[in-house]
Amino acid sequence: MSEVKFNPHVSVDCVVFGFDGKNLKVLLLERHIKEQNEFYNDKKLPGSIIFETEDLESAAYRILNELTGLKNIYLSQFQSFGDPKRTKNPRDIVWLENTTNLKIGRIVTVGYVALIKINSLLQLKNEYADVVWFDVNKLGKTRLAFDHVQIIQKGLAYIRRKSDLEPELLFELLPRKFTISQLRILHDTIHQKQSDVRNFQKKVKKMPYVVALGEKEKNVPHRAANLYKFDRKKV
Repeated sequence: MSEVKFNPHVSVDCVVFGFDGKNLKVLLLERHIKEQNEFYNDKKLPGSIIFETEDLESAAYRILNELTGLKNIYLSQFQSFGDPKRTKNPRDIVWLENTTNLKIGRIVTVGYVALIKINSLLQLKNEYADVVWFDVNKLGKTRLAFDHVQIIQKGLAYIRRKSDLEPELLFELLPRKFTISQLRILHDTIHQKQSDVRNFQKKVKKMPYVVALGEKEKNVPHRAANLYKFDRKKV
């Protein structure tokens, strides 16, 4: 009987979505790797091997806090990824071993979706890589580590389904004051479709938690639109 090898490594990867008013973004770390006197770069999701003393959710919150400085972030576990081939690229393993000081073989990761607001006060940092917001629609044209393209796609599909049941989730991504146009663009980007403007406005009017502020946009190059806020108490 051949020897059975057990691998203890479990990680969490966070698909962090943000919305800049026009495009849905995902937060990625840009790796810069030196190989045989040549430089290589690609992108990856924020993630980490879990510590011995923490559970999965605690690890995900730790990663997000270290990355953004935020504590109150919407977070939801959506799927585990354990294909033995997900760590077939030696470059990924070498990079992971160098940053964790661990000997890594096969690794199973648990995916979490996080929703945060993009604003000027958000300070993003990581000691091993540059942090960038990346347009979800352009993922097909960039190199991502491990199986992170698949994880992002699964995370987006999860938010699409979940927001159909809980429409209030979309407001985790919008600024405190927003326009109906911004809400429609966000909805359409997540659902990958184009809504009829009038029908969408009628739908929003039936949402008691979307409250008009009696204010308009300022310093915009187009006709100023009315501003609204999300009232969580009316959900």
